[in-house]
Amino acid sequence: MENIQIRQARLDELPTLLQFEQNLIAAERPLDDTLISEEFHYYDLEKMIRSDEAEVLVATLGDRLIASGHARILEGKPYSNFKRYAFLGFMYTEPDMRGRGVNKLIIDALVEWAREKGLDEVRLQVYSDNTPAVAAYEKVGFKKILTEMRLATR
Repeated sequence: MENIQIRQARLDELPTLLQFEQNLIAAERPLDDTLISEEFHYYDLEKMIRSDEAEVLVATLGDRLIASGHARILEGKPYSNFKRYAFLGFMYTEPDMRGRGVNKLIIDALVEWAREKGLDEVRLQVYSDNTPAVAAYEKVGFKKILTEMRLATR
């Protein structure tokens, strides 16, 4: 790997991280026609960067931010055999850096963070039609367990 570093995101990087979020939303809009056309935010990145219950990571190549991802600690369902788990999101890699294993480096670091927090369950959501992302997550060991479906009545 070409000197790519994984580290915690910093508050002064919020402008770039917010742009990553908008790039991610733009990529997902064609996969979900229920997303509004106006600008919105999936995450409160500043709050997550400050939180002990979340980890926001970036990948850097030199001084350039090239990717991001986060893990949040969530409560399991009453019927689950785990009480808490790490939920991954904000998985974004700049287009010119894709296919180099950057996403795997971030996932590995987030999984390690989850282990350090005493969690042994890690989950994420991905659009089923996002074939490259599904393949990338399966490549690092994730398994499909549920497909969410919808029916528009209007």
